[in-house]
Formats: sequence, structure tokens, C-alpha cells
Amino acid sequence: MADRIVREAIGWVGWFILVFAAASVGSIASIDASEFYTQLAQPAWAPPPWLFGPVWTTLYLLMAVSVALVWRMGGFVERGVEIGLFVLQLVLNSLWSWLFFQWHLGGLAFAEVILLWLVILVTSILFWRVRPLAGLLLIPYLLWVTFAAALNFTLWQLNPQFL
Repeated sequence: MADRIVREAIGWVGWFILVFAAASVGSIASIDASEFYTQLAQPAWAPPPWLFGPVWTTLYLLMAVSVALVWRMGGFVERGVEIGLFVLQLVLNSLWSWLFFQWHLGGLAFAEVILLWLVILVTSILFWRVRPLAGLLLIPYLLWVTFAAALNFTLWQLNPQFL
């Protein structure tokens, strides 16, 4: 019993560390994002720069809980595909910040965010099959990335001199 509790606690902490490590990798690329973002011609529906931090923090918390719930249902042995796709979307998520904010590659960032969206969708479906709550917790993330893809495309089109 005690071994199980320790294993569970280590697992939960591990997933939170991994998710927030990926967030940190992306945030390194976004250190000057607010300054860059405000220099861009914006659509009327673009959110203010201060909104991104709270939204992403919430989404990363939901992601960590989601993957931990799936991990609890069989670990890496039984849930390797689901967990592997989750890790892939974390990598893609971090990469987008580098493509857009650091390297100013708007078109490539847009193509990458579409791939990210597809991986999140498949991950959410697979998580739902394992544990419906885990799949449901990824829906806000999928919706935000849908919005982010539209914003990425629009900013790229409005700012060819920067992106």
C-alpha cells in the first residue's frame, strides 16, 4: 500500500515536472514575445499580451492532470502510444514558440501549429478512450490552439516583413 502511494506521488510530480519543463523551454523563446507581439499589425480580435501567461499556465495544469490520469491506467507499458503522443505534442508545443517568437518563421510556425493541433486531437481521443476525464481536460487546450493557429496565420499574413 505505501509503495503504491509513493509510486503514485512520484508519478504525479514527474508529470507536472515534465509538462512545466516543456513550458519552460517554450517560454525561453518567448522572453521578448510581448515586445515582438505588440510590434506586429494585429487583427481586432487579437488578445492582449498579458492574457497569454494565465491561459497557458491553466492549460499546462490541465495537461499535467490529464496525462497523469492516463498514466495511472496502466503506465508506460499499457499506455505507451497515448503517452508517446502526449510527449510529442509537448515537443511540438515548445517548438512553436521558437519558430514564431525567436526565429520569426510565421509560415513554418503555422504549418507546425496545424500538426500540433492534429496531435492534440488524436491524443485527446485516445485519452478519452482510456479515461474520459483525461480526454475532456485536453479540450480547452485544443480550442486555444485552434484560436492560436488562426492568430498565427493572420499575423503571418499581416506582417510579411517580420514573419
